[in-house]
Amino acid sequence: MPPIRSHVRDAVATYLERHPGERGALRDLLTALDAGADPAGRSAVPGRITCSAVVVDRRRRVLHVHHGADGTLRLPGEPVEPDDRTLLAAALRGVREGAGIPPAALCHTAEYRGVPVHIGVRAVGAGPARGEPARLHYDFRMAFHLADGDADPAPHAEGAALGAGWLPFEEVGSPALRARLLESGLDGRARPVNASALIHDGAGRYLLHLRDDVPNIWEPGAWALLGGGREPQDASLEDTVRRELREEAGLEPVTVQPYAVEHVIGTDGTTVPVQIFTARWNGDPGALTLAEGIMLAWHEPQTMSRLRMNPSTLDLVRRHAEDHSPEPAPRAGAANAAVPHIVGVHLYLERDGEVLLGLRHPDSAYAASTHHFLAGHCEQESAVSCLVREAREEAGLVVDPADVDLVHLVHVVDRPGARPRMQLVFRARRWLGEPQLLEPDRCVAWTWWPLDALPDPIVPYTRAAVEGIRAGRPYTELGWDGPGSAG
Repeated sequence: MPPIRSHVRDAVATYLERHPGERGALRDLLTALDAGADPAGRSAVPGRITCSAVVVDRRRRVLHVHHGADGTLRLPGEPVEPDDRTLLAAALRGVREGAGIPPAALCHTAEYRGVPVHIGVRAVGAGPARGEPARLHYDFRMAFHLADGDADPAPHAEGAALGAGWLPFEEVGSPALRARLLESGLDGRARPVNASALIHDGAGRYLLHLRDDVPNIWEPGAWALLGGGREPQDASLEDTVRRELREEAGLEPVTVQPYAVEHVIGTDGTTVPVQIFTARWNGDPGALTLAEGIMLAWHEPQTMSRLRMNPSTLDLVRRHAEDHSPEPAPRAGAANAAVPHIVGVHLYLERDGEVLLGLRHPDSAYAASTHHFLAGHCEQESAVSCLVREAREEAGLVVDPADVDLVHLVHVVDRPGARPRMQLVFRARRWLGEPQLLEPDRCVAWTWWPLDALPDPIVPYTRAAVEGIRAGRPYTELGWDGPGSAG
């Protein structure tokens, strides 16, 4: 059975398990699919199959577009075409072409994923110009959330419908869909539907999975974390990650702990929130029973840049390593052992008495839902080069190294025994561009704040640095015993 036909057949069967009272309306379609009908054909099934996108925002509103033929507001949608492997692919094409919203701006819902929230059946008149007789239309209505729940995307793509807007659930035109939405519990919040395991040995090594290099899978031929999507039998995402570890590698760690939520791009182009769990294990990967992929191996963060892997995975591992790296043993007889420091760089932009700060993502592993400078950690590069790179990658700002001055330094330790951090704050006298949200999994908003009315919450050393710069003080210490600052 071709992929699209088997997919439609499975989607209908799962839908009827939830809504058995609609079996009569869909009986002819099921019979035709079982007999080999082509869902993308115009005559092989008892009616044309279309897919609509039910895009829900956090105000429980649904995206609608003006239909060109009669000007009525409708869900964005398109007929299933031969190139569509899934119903979701057809719905995504409809919302992109009808409303100018790309797949990356959308997430699948945890409640429905590949199952329609509703299947509308309606009679459509004949189309003599196209040689089509009067027939039924089966509209598979697929639910999505906005990847950035606070966004209000407007049509912007060339050819997108004009006058698109949002209708509350109570104002959706189709009575059947309206009733289904009101009882659905959909609230526009993008929740993780996948889970992965960040497995480490406690000594700086991380277990990575080399995936098969075959088409239509996520990250083919790349090193990745073990994990996968939630299945109906999983009571929680912890159950998901434990099942995936057993099935993929025969691994059963004693403890797994939630660490962070990462946002990646799935095989269909949508944004996928992934719940990352951490687990500690120090065995031999070669002794594991690998059921998927090519191999498992230990790797250290400093060598991972040589591997083919998703940059977000590399960044995740590095963040974990920075927070959990083992402390070096003190030298014999040394009262104060030398300890490597983490070096961070921060961009201080001031305009008309206001400073630029970003609001970090609520799922961020560090300073979630807290205001902070545009910042990054030095890799194998100079501090100013790191600053220029981070400004471009995070916010699309172009900074000339010649326009950068070091204006403050914060020597900070977050907690007793943690690795110390040297935070360098640079002022850019000039720059090109306006701040953009280029890494929405880290920062959800860039805002200019008055220097005398900084937001709350804010990273403590960020506030200390701003206050130090205003006072003309070049240096601050935080978290150490003794004086809180030095000039």
